[in-house]
Amino acid sequence: MLVSALPAWQKLRHLAALAPLALLAACATQEATVSSPPSATWPSPATKSAAPTAQATNPLQKPLRDLIAQQDRLYRVAAPLLTSNAQLCRGNARNLLGFTAKNRYSFPIEYVETARSLGYDDRLQVTGVLPGSGAEQAGVKRGDLLVSVAGKPMPQGTDAERQAAVLLSPLVVKKAPIALGVQRSGQTSTVNVPLTFACAFSIELGNADNVNTYADGRRVLITRGMLNFTQSDDELAYLIAKDMAHNILGHAIRQRMVSTIAEVIDNLLLPHPDPTTTAGTAGIRVYPQDLDAAADTLSLYLLARAGYNIDNVPAFWKRLADQYPASVPNGYTALHPSTAYRLSMIDKVTQIVKAKQEAGKPLVP
Repeated sequence: MLVSALPAWQKLRHLAALAPLALLAACATQEATVSSPPSATWPSPATKSAAPTAQATNPLQKPLRDLIAQQDRLYRVAAPLLTSNAQLCRGNARNLLGFTAKNRYSFPIEYVETARSLGYDDRLQVTGVLPGSGAEQAGVKRGDLLVSVAGKPMPQGTDAERQAAVLLSPLVVKKAPIALGVQRSGQTSTVNVPLTFACAFSIELGNADNVNTYADGRRVLITRGMLNFTQSDDELAYLIAKDMAHNILGHAIRQRMVSTIAEVIDNLLLPHPDPTTTAGTAGIRVYPQDLDAAADTLSLYLLARAGYNIDNVPAFWKRLADQYPASVPNGYTALHPSTAYRLSMIDKVTQIVKAKQEAGKPLVP
């Protein structure tokens, strides 16, 4: 999708996503409208106490809180997969600051004023810190306001994320710790943030109820429907790892599907996606058995290295295939066939991975 074809507010978000591989973190912000209850996750700066009267008079507060909570769960589960697997991400690993940041303009235009009522203003504030990252080691915390970087004022306002990415780009290339000015409880201090070498895939929440995921080589998108379908963080981690594996192995390129999948992802990031682009398989070719098996194999290693349980992957697949078989045209199983073969292969690889863990051998395929 061309940037020029987007409305003005969406252009800014699209440009921010195109900045050098999410310099603030490997997770990107999405424009998704969420209406279903989220799972319990990190405390958010946007969950500061609000007067009951304010909530009663602003019906958009609950949808926005739900959106933030679902994004939080997605980022929290993705974080160890990104920070633990730089070795396996090959050319997809980059130096990152290790946190996400938003201001009120990071949300869809209809939520801008509601975001202000929940604690967001024109300044970028930290919304998540990658566990084990340089940002965490330096003491950066959720809710910190970003004041400066390398002695220069941190951008504010509608274009803050894109301008911040431009400001940080040459600093990240130098690989030295970055001096970050933060404000917490009214007090301003400077912390030196070491860069974190991590997988640099953007992890996106898709605004759709179909139970599916998509990977275009640089992004992983989990639909709202799939997020709600998962019953545990281990299940969600498997889905993220599976699409990370597709990206690492270059499957979108091999399928000649980069542009097609990218258009689907771009559409699902809009507040009101065009439903015709997710009809059927949206023009996406079904993964051949060998490519899908390779992604499943790599995903189990990604999961184990990140500390996730790999024993329940077959049970998840059985439940998914039973409830959303390949005959459901816009579902996950329609694009990932051969369930019987998959389960047999997953069992074999699981035993290999667990044997390596017990023997203390490197967890590499």
